[in-house]
Amino acid sequence: MCLVFLSYHKNPEYPLIILANRDEFYDRPTSPAAFWQDHPTVLAGRDQLAGGTWMGINRYGNLALLTNYRDLSKIKANSPSRGELVANFLVAPFQVKSYLESLDLTAEKYNGFNLILGPVNDLWYYSNHRKKAIRLGSGTYGLSNALLDTPWPKVKVGKETLKAELAQPSLDEDNLFAIMGNRSLADEEDLPNTGLNLEKERAVSAMFIETNDYGTRCTTLLTVSRENNVRFVERTYLQDGSHDDTRFEFSLIGFEN
Repeated sequence: MCLVFLSYHKNPEYPLIILANRDEFYDRPTSPAAFWQDHPTVLAGRDQLAGGTWMGINRYGNLALLTNYRDLSKIKANSPSRGELVANFLVAPFQVKSYLESLDLTAEKYNGFNLILGPVNDLWYYSNHRKKAIRLGSGTYGLSNALLDTPWPKVKVGKETLKAELAQPSLDEDNLFAIMGNRSLADEEDLPNTGLNLEKERAVSAMFIETNDYGTRCTTLLTVSRENNVRFVERTYLQDGSHDDTRFEFSLIGFEN
């Protein structure tokens, strides 16, 4: 996953709203969002190669999502899949603080990553680029392939657009998905230097990425209401330009705000 926006304790009806685009090579096999047969409380898509995931939630209110930290000068060969970091938190009864402490012992073996995880009412941010856990307060956050709220053009645009949309009287699902479909490219002078050549750096500066072999595979909308009802909608983009939506709605088990 490469682009995430969160509205956290800013909306009176929905304390948590997440919009996320997963960017990946088109030929990497993936299972769409579903409750996992081997862990029936976990709702997430699944990477069929390594078995992990990029974003998910379980019925008890634990959430985790991942983006890669892009610095091609620091790539580790044969490192484990970062998707297991999300899966491990969702399938086991971890306390968030103990899981964050465990990351300090293992984070260096992975290529660069960002994690947002925790119970939906107590979210934390962690990156192995800095190895520091940060508890999230009320706010609107943006995360791409640098540290949280790094002002890349698409992060700035997405946060501003989301804030404007959430100022409307009601939550409009179509408008939220439209935010993540922005295909505008950043100007050359505003591009980060992450090790890609200029053409590729500009291509991936869009919120919705389209290249010959790599791009935005799906968009996920996750909301948690003040009554702890979850809505999880995954929009998968097909090669013919159409899309399929998969929708889940459920109440958290034994969860209190």
